[in-house]
Amino acid sequence: MNEVFRSAANEARQKLPKLTSNQEAARAYRKSLKILSSWAIDREIFLEEAEIIRARFDAERGCQPAKAVRLIKEAKKELHYYTHPDPYCVAFMPGGTLFMRNPPIPMEVCFPDGDLPSDAPKITFNPDMSVSKKETGKSAVGSVLIDFTKKNME
Repeated sequence: MNEVFRSAANEARQKLPKLTSNQEAARAYRKSLKILSSWAIDREIFLEEAEIIRARFDAERGCQPAKAVRLIKEAKKELHYYTHPDPYCVAFMPGGTLFMRNPPIPMEVCFPDGDLPSDAPKITFNPDMSVSKKETGKSAVGSVLIDFTKKNME
């Protein structure tokens, strides 16, 4: 690719929002709990470790902005280090053990003549079993791409 195309592509990309240090700390805390849920299989162990993580975050609350930037960088490195190689996901979501185990049968198969009963469901479901709505951006109409490496639906 030439330089002109790269610069045009960079202009078209959506810019990430600039987060405050409080927002970054909240995201780091939430991500640390999600990573912890992949490692801790017992609820008691999870709660004990979650208290330790919360104490670490509370100990540095209200620090100077320069120290906050350094702590957030260290937190990101630590989160990367402790990331589970096969993270936990909800069983019926992409990558889970129940994903698409019993998908609903299409109405066209059940009623090939098109004569639907009055009590037939009028809603469609996405592969993650959420209700398909145009306004949410997730629509089951057409093909749906499931990325099993990232364990999400695009």
